[in-house]
Amino acid sequence: MTRGASRNVRSRLLAIVLVALAVALVAATLIFNFLFARTTVRDENALLRTRAASQLSFVTERHHRLAFRPSRDVTEGSVTWLFDGDALVSGPPGPARRAAQALVRDRDHRFADLDGLDLRLYAAPVSFGGSPRGTLVTAISTTPYEKTLKLALIASAALALIVLVVVGTIVYFLLRSALRPVARMTAQAAAWSEHDLDRRFDLGEPHDELTQLAATLDGLLDRLALSIRREQRFTAELSHELRTPLAKIVAEAELALRRERDPSGYRSALSIVLRSAHQVTRILDGLLAAARHEAQPNITRADAWHVAEDAIDAIATIAIERGLQLTGSPPSAPLTLSIDADLAERVLQPVLENACRYGRSRVRVSAHRDGGTISYLIEDDGPGVTPSELEAIFEPGARGRAAGATNGHAGAGLGLALARRLARSASGDVRALAEGGGCFIVTLPAG
Repeated sequence: MTRGASRNVRSRLLAIVLVALAVALVAATLIFNFLFARTTVRDENALLRTRAASQLSFVTERHHRLAFRPSRDVTEGSVTWLFDGDALVSGPPGPARRAAQALVRDRDHRFADLDGLDLRLYAAPVSFGGSPRGTLVTAISTTPYEKTLKLALIASAALALIVLVVVGTIVYFLLRSALRPVARMTAQAAAWSEHDLDRRFDLGEPHDELTQLAATLDGLLDRLALSIRREQRFTAELSHELRTPLAKIVAEAELALRRERDPSGYRSALSIVLRSAHQVTRILDGLLAAARHEAQPNITRADAWHVAEDAIDAIATIAIERGLQLTGSPPSAPLTLSIDADLAERVLQPVLENACRYGRSRVRVSAHRDGGTISYLIEDDGPGVTPSELEAIFEPGARGRAAGATNGHAGAGLGLALARRLARSASGDVRALAEGGGCFIVTLPAG
């Protein structure tokens, strides 16, 4: 997300809020003015009825005809017509009188408006002796009410506009404050590179949608960083592990080509090249197995002793060449591993190969369950490991004092390091014990 995109999101949100608020304010203004107009009409009607009721008290009957004798207070400011039947008894002349006469003849309506004169008329029946005799029509000016309605309309519209501006300003600053973390995250992400694997947004404990998004992105970055580190480590391990055997292949090939040799010399050189090539193959298989397990740690099941037998078969040739007795002590009951059989074999094979390289006459393999793990015990009658070498021999390229033995099979110091790395990638481990002869314990998760 760019800064422009962030501003666009803010603008869109602000526009949505303003449009929704404007619609609500327009609706509220219209409803208010409609209700206010209805109330004003009711007030006009109530005033007309009250005025008509007060003026009816001044209607009298004289010589069988209606007469109107209002006091001076009632006459001033009043517009009133009195009709005896349809005949006008009293009232001012003009267009309003004609409207009053029309209202008297209209038996269905009691109120009438004269828009041109800004008057509202009301016809009240006049009765004497329980029988209707005539009609009293009174009028009031609607000008004050119309001015009030216009003032209310202008005031409500102005108030709605002020509310829209004030709320829009408040919403703008609230949105800018709320989206500030997004802008900061955008700027941070734009400044990061593939080398900033440890950089995170770090907005703290999630407490809203944005901080939850930041926490989710931090988790995604953690997984991406782990994947990149795994790839970098795999590349580094691959180059480190292959450097020594490839160098041996190149050196032996160059030495063989430097001068003519007899067939036995070429055979010896090819044997060394072949062993180094096998070593490269084992390293590649082990590293690929570890990479597959780290990328897809699917829980599988494997028979622990079948894995040990396959590892024994894989290095049986070395034991035969050295005249070693390679034996296994199977467990009394079946044992199950919770990792892939190929990965477990890649862990055991370098340790067995190391035992066959330094054992004098025998190598023994056994397995047993120890809580939630399967432990393989690999013993040989070689010179063993000193206490100072218990950890050092697991460093890539490092070899113990036993490597000085003239057994003709000194390795490159990579097998034990690879075995431990593979075991730990599967939540296991490889350890050495400082006892008589070589003694190694390989632990792998039990199924």
